[in-house]
Amino acid sequence: MGIPQPAYYIFKCEQSAPPGMPKPSCVTPQTQDLFQYLAQKLMQEGVMGTVQPIRTSCMNRCQMGPVMLVEPGHTMYAGLTKEKIDRIVQEHIIGGNVVEEFVIDKEMWDEPISPADMKKQMGM
Repeated sequence: MGIPQPAYYIFKCEQSAPPGMPKPSCVTPQTQDLFQYLAQKLMQEGVMGTVQPIRTSCMNRCQMGPVMLVEPGHTMYAGLTKEKIDRIVQEHIIGGNVVEEFVIDKEMWDEPISPADMKKQMGM
């Protein structure tokens, strides 16, 4: 018997813009500990072996940050706080129910587009 695959992957944006940049950043002095908090929460709940938290660079949703993407399900959560992470872990990761009130606005996270369709849109 092999090592089981994770049931969930959580991609947490860890991009920080230099001071003075016009766009917001997912990592600021106030939010720099959210990835560590997520990892500790998963360990405390005893689910770290089946949930893989992953640090990522920019996911192009800076104005909605801090953000994280949960797969499977292609669910992006926005405006993260420790309290929101607690609920996401309890309700989505452990309970299996997306926390709709924390999901990014539809205008910012529409349906996926295939690479072939993207090339067509770009006139290539």
